[in-house]
Amino acid sequence: MPTIRLYHWKAAEASPLIRKLQGDGYSVDYPSDNVLERGFRSLGESPPHAIVIDLTRLPSQGRHVAVAIRSRKTVRHIPIVFVDGDPEKVEQIRADLPDAMFTSRAKLGPVLKKARPIANPASPAYSNRTTAQKLGIREDTRVAVIDAPRGYAKAVGVLPMGASLEEDPAEILPVTLWFVCKPEMYLATLPRMRELASKSRLWVVYPKQQARQKAPGEVNLFFIRDKALGVGLFHRKTCSLNTTWTGMLFASRE
Repeated sequence: MPTIRLYHWKAAEASPLIRKLQGDGYSVDYPSDNVLERGFRSLGESPPHAIVIDLTRLPSQGRHVAVAIRSRKTVRHIPIVFVDGDPEKVEQIRADLPDAMFTSRAKLGPVLKKARPIANPASPAYSNRTTAQKLGIREDTRVAVIDAPRGYAKAVGVLPMGASLEEDPAEILPVTLWFVCKPEMYLATLPRMRELASKSRLWVVYPKQQARQKAPGEVNLFFIRDKALGVGLFHRKTCSLNTTWTGMLFASRE
């Protein structure tokens, strides 16, 4: 029985889709969100017939997953099928991922039957954007940088015309980059940043695993996300700045 890897951001709403896929003759691999990043490795070890991404919830997260898959040599050939979603968001993702398939839930079965490994996958257009663009920094945007480490400007890269990076500003700016290296400082500052997230695009930027090997602490994706959820923030997307830093975008639930 062929396997489908399903990505859906709300487990209760995923159940009907899982049953539909099973009724169409597929085994469904539905990873919980806490194994999302690690799950990419298992795709290469045991490739599914196709990857199905539901766009009815968190379409930006769905795009992030698809771009990450298309950017990995070992798994980029696996067919990706997007299901439903807001038409405007769907068109944006279609432009970023020209090799993906798009369908409604009602027509998913016939589309999956046509899915085949992609011989020469195109590089995602999204992956060609600058780091600043991925962070949502546009022309003339003022960006607050909190707890700035040495060399952070190089990690952000070239800024759009008129945009600026301002360290620890007194006012709330449209975009905030909060660099986090120590868990105790993260926990102490998180409540204040939670209030800021309702007025600013808040990125929590933390060292990647290879960068943490020489630094103490347990700051990682799961620690940052779980503690942020505990104060009423939710994770919207992830962005790799460079080989040292990764950012997670959070928003307030209010």
